[in-house]
Amino acid sequence: MKSQIYNQAKYYEIAFSFVDQKKQADLFEKFIKKFSKVKIKSVLDIACGPALQLEEMAKRGYKSIGLDANSKMLNYLESKSSKKGLKIKTLKADMNNFRLKQKVDFAYIMMGSIIYVKNSKLFFSHLNSVASSLNSGGLYLIENLAINWADPAFLKPQSWVIKQNGIRVKTTYQILPKNPLKQIVTQVLKMEVNDNGKKITFVDEDDLKIIFPEELKCLVDVNGKFEFIGFFEREKVKILKKMSPNNIVLLRRK
Repeated sequence: MKSQIYNQAKYYEIAFSFVDQKKQADLFEKFIKKFSKVKIKSVLDIACGPALQLEEMAKRGYKSIGLDANSKMLNYLESKSSKKGLKIKTLKADMNNFRLKQKVDFAYIMMGSIIYVKNSKLFFSHLNSVASSLNSGGLYLIENLAINWADPAFLKPQSWVIKQNGIRVKTTYQILPKNPLKQIVTQVLKMEVNDNGKKITFVDEDDLKIIFPEELKCLVDVNGKFEFIGFFEREKVKILKKMSPNNIVLLRRK
């Protein structure tokens, strides 16, 4: 992915620092306790970015690996985790085509990054890559599959501002329909930075494919390497009862 924004690791981390990594790690462990068929000792963060959740998992004693295609993001993660005394390995790889030297017990992808799997062929490749890197009985957790397409609010822009150490970052996010027949949307992400008086704006636009819920289940079934456990609420181990942008998909390696 060629990106103005994703190359700005420090600003990107500030923009998305509203994440409560302790709460999310607690949720991971609840899913693990209820659904994993193996003891979880190692975790893989796919499209990890600054990897706030992975840092928390490393603090809790899990062998931690962060995978991303962006070298600048991985360098940033390595630097800050080293300063914090955390053992985190990194792997530069395409999330649609990767292999680990040693399998892990739990894998996850956060922040809706699964939308960067741009078609069904790549989705199969992605599932195959995760399956080859995950021990049998282990879990794959996908956060925020974009399934709220029927709600008009889904297409409205979202904006938020976060300030840290004299740096102000205003982020605006919007999904725009492009080709409904092919389920293609344009994702627009804008980051307006004021770094102690220095003002910079970064904008990314990507054409991406929405995967509908039943479609995802069919793709998982056809792939054949995972059990589909369910769609869950984002903050609870509770089955989703209606369409929501805040959701988790859970798969288990056969």
